[in-house]
Amino acid sequence: MRCVVSLAALVVAMSTTVLRAQDVGPISHEGIVEASVDRVWAAFTTSDGLRSWLAPHAEIELRVGGLMRTNYNPKGQLGDPGTIENMILSFEPQRMISIKVAKPPANFPFPNAVREMWTVLYFSPAGPARTTVREVTLGFGPDPESQRMRAFFNKGNASTLSQLQHRFAGKSQ
Repeated sequence: MRCVVSLAALVVAMSTTVLRAQDVGPISHEGIVEASVDRVWAAFTTSDGLRSWLAPHAEIELRVGGLMRTNYNPKGQLGDPGTIENMILSFEPQRMISIKVAKPPANFPFPNAVREMWTVLYFSPAGPARTTVREVTLGFGPDPESQRMRAFFNKGNASTLSQLQHRFAGKSQ
């Protein structure tokens, strides 16, 4: 009996250690964009701005509860199965916008975990024609699906920031 109790305690301890080893904290990326805050804000919060660097098909309704819809497939269109819909949770003009996936694209590999995730983007002046952009994504759990999604967005968000920096690189503002 003592051996069974000790084995059960060991299994519980190991399970707790595995859960603690999972990173459920936010992921964050920050970088300088060579453009003024108003130009970077417009790149994120207008349909033309989004199409200029993020996705060939994009539209946004900048209001709380509004949608940011994007489709990264040049041959696709908004509303087809490849469309991503993000709902705007909040914003402070030229300072912050927060979004949450309202409808992922078809066959998105993390359909359950994405329901708990949201992203906050911060914009702050870093000089006369420079902006610090900080992207923080939250809502990750210790389960395997959420951990895989966390890794996916960690890589994807870094790429997104790089694309934005490239959009304004070498252009006078």
